[in-house]
Amino acid sequence: MRCLTPAIVVIGLLGAGCAADSEPADASSAPSQPSEPVASSAPDFTFHDVTDAALQPYFAKQVDVFGVPIVGTAAIDDDKVLHAAEVMAQYLDNDEDGEADDPRVVQAMLDENAVLVMFADFDELGESGLRENEALREHYEVQDLEGHETIPPGTERAGDEGDTFDGAIEEVWHLVSFAGYAVAYPDAFGPQPGSRLADAMDLARGGRFIDIPERYPEAAWYSYYDQTCEYECMAIEYVYWALSTHLGAQADPGRCEWIDAEWRPCTTEQLAETDPVVVALLTDPQYRVPSRLPDGSYRR
Repeated sequence: MRCLTPAIVVIGLLGAGCAADSEPADASSAPSQPSEPVASSAPDFTFHDVTDAALQPYFAKQVDVFGVPIVGTAAIDDDKVLHAAEVMAQYLDNDEDGEADDPRVVQAMLDENAVLVMFADFDELGESGLRENEALREHYEVQDLEGHETIPPGTERAGDEGDTFDGAIEEVWHLVSFAGYAVAYPDAFGPQPGSRLADAMDLARGGRFIDIPERYPEAAWYSYYDQTCEYECMAIEYVYWALSTHLGAQADPGRCEWIDAEWRPCTTEQLAETDPVVVALLTDPQYRVPSRLPDGSYRR
């Protein structure tokens, strides 16, 4: 996860969980409940013009997933945008029956003005000026996903032979989890101390660390040291590691070695043994958290 702008609490490009204050809010100040969900038709993955005037100067195309916009620049390949859209559709409609598994989660994303923004690469993101647009940052919950890290099936990262891990699995889930689940169910998935998610993270990190420690306890299995990622940001990262591991995304031996400095359990079985508290949260039927890993082939 990229924590780039610590001034406000939004996602990815705009700094998920990277609030200016060092002390995060407690559970009593969790986000308000979303409005009553409205019916939304199944995504058809049709490109159209960018609908919001504030986004039009930056992006040339848009696809909607249950009403949540995914916008891309002219430079990013259409197939990358469509792949991200299908991954989002699979997160929100994991059984792929054409209806969102939990309309409250989708409605929360709509209420929060969640948007996935896609650039060809980090250079285009940096040159766009989007990060400096404070008015836009205050209006949206934004997650960025770049084309070079978006890996549709059968492709590889440009310049990284053999690297086939799809960044859409992480970045799309960040948006769904923070703007969706955390808002719809703040006591369970909120990133603030005292939620079920945060309590599980405190166990995984070996303690409740509001500030990143100089060294995590030896028994910790989640040890992220990015100083720009404060407590709430850490929780958002944690639920990504937990869910992706639970769904089998981290199980490749080479992947296990790659992520070892930050995250230790890399198979479904290891997670169940190491972190039963988070597994209990992820499998609690009242929340309908995805149980199958998206592969970017929605309803095919």
